[in-house]
Amino acid sequence: MDQKASYEDASGEPGGAVSTVSSSMNPLQPPDASSEEPFTTYFDSKIPIPEDEKQSCFSFRKLWAFTGPGFLMSIAYLDPGNIESDLQSGAVAGFKLLWVLMLATLIGLLLQRLAARLGVVTGLHLAEVCNRQYQKVPRIILWLMVELAIIGSDMQEVIGSAIAINLLSMGKIPLWGGVLITIADTFVFLFLDKYGLRKLEAFFGFLITIMALTFGYEYITVRPNQGKLLQGLFVPYCQDCGTPQLEQAVGIVGAVIMPHNMYLHSALVKSRQVNRANKREVREANKYFFIESCIALFVSFIINIFVVTVFAEAFFKKNNADVNAVCVNTSSPHSSLFPNNNETLEVDIYKGGAVLGCYFGPAALYIWAIGILAAGQSSTMTGTYSGQFVMEGFLNLRWSRFARVLLTRSIAITPTLFVAIFQDVEHLTGMNDFLNVLMSLQLPFALIPVLTFTSLPSSGGSGGGVLILLICSINMYFVVDYVMSLNHVALYVGAAVLSVIYLSFVAYLVSVAPAEAPCSWEQPMGCFSHCSVRCPIAQPQGQNRCGS
Repeated sequence: MDQKASYEDASGEPGGAVSTVSSSMNPLQPPDASSEEPFTTYFDSKIPIPEDEKQSCFSFRKLWAFTGPGFLMSIAYLDPGNIESDLQSGAVAGFKLLWVLMLATLIGLLLQRLAARLGVVTGLHLAEVCNRQYQKVPRIILWLMVELAIIGSDMQEVIGSAIAINLLSMGKIPLWGGVLITIADTFVFLFLDKYGLRKLEAFFGFLITIMALTFGYEYITVRPNQGKLLQGLFVPYCQDCGTPQLEQAVGIVGAVIMPHNMYLHSALVKSRQVNRANKREVREANKYFFIESCIALFVSFIINIFVVTVFAEAFFKKNNADVNAVCVNTSSPHSSLFPNNNETLEVDIYKGGAVLGCYFGPAALYIWAIGILAAGQSSTMTGTYSGQFVMEGFLNLRWSRFARVLLTRSIAITPTLFVAIFQDVEHLTGMNDFLNVLMSLQLPFALIPVLTFTSLPSSGGSGGGVLILLICSINMYFVVDYVMSLNHVALYVGAAVLSVIYLSFVAYLVSVAPAEAPCSWEQPMGCFSHCSVRCPIAQPQGQNRCGS
């Protein structure tokens, strides 16, 4: 199939060449308002943006109107998988990897900015653009890979919620019971959007506030060394670090940069009423969404710092015997989790809460569990939104809201429930490592499309390529290290075969990238001086795509 097809303007004049799927309509042109909308979302109504009579360069009223999508996106940076990565980083490396967390968050901000701009400028989210740009077979494979990432993330989030419920009930509610409760309340929370998008966003803001307060309480209680904190943030070093610390650094990058989150963010920005035929409104939307994303990710970064520094200050270089002695002295019911030996302390979400309870009292344990529950509940809901947008975008399915939620929840909940029934709550770290590997493998299937459709060779495309190579290399190291730790020849052979197939598909996605990006962020309505592609933005009647 010929990958070179032309965009056409309103008069039928060819506008340039781009790699896409041939169609009678512009492949990146959203349907006309008069036609039936093929992609239904939870956001049936859009938030209006107030007019600024003075045309000032900044308006708090407008920022407030645009506030919401960035905070929903930032929840992925606070899910139980991230929290577990944070606490393990602190316990294994102390304050030494805080700069890695900050760098990973900045890279995540760059990628989220590109994803948001794609949604604003084209009026389509990332999955819809992939639907139009890739042929049927690779498009379905890409959809399956993204769904795997969503399932892996959902399993971590649901089990995180179940662990929190187990801790809060003092072990009376088993892990599988917590999973069932999470299923039920997630369905209830997801229908809050019936009462208005702003109320739904406010509810997510409430959950983020709970996380900030609970993890902030642990931070104030432990009182980490502020000098070491600042040194860890701004001095990129890792003195006396070995393989465990390097693995934690790689794990931080893999946990922070979530593949499905870019699909989610590009869809959430469509909830604002922006006239894409107006260049000023498009630029304004891009500006305010970026400011909001900066604020949201700064809040998530601070919360992540709380967790890392608490475990760095209190439990770095601790061994099992140290913790066991404290737990026995405080008559903690969790003292059996820590054998009386000199092995280095290993913690996860469950053991982390138990350790906090031993050292700082039962209140610290219960407050920790409340924070984990808020993280798990909020991230399971945004994970469901991601699944809905990805399924609708890639497959163009028009299902009822209940059917969509039931399918996307069932895909993730079913394996999670089996794990919860047959796996003890104290031994979930191995599964969490496997899920981190799974999501690391899916990362290129979000990075390549978002950088493909938002970068030009003449305006930073090469930098995007370097970013893809860097992040994918880091995550491949993580995957190889995990497979090598399994110590089984058959697994090595299977991993090698799968790696060849995997890398071949990644190479294919790179090779079919359009020669030019589908849109210019600085000239959303006009002709580009640096390329021949004309932006697929709806124009006022009687104007061509150059606005003349």
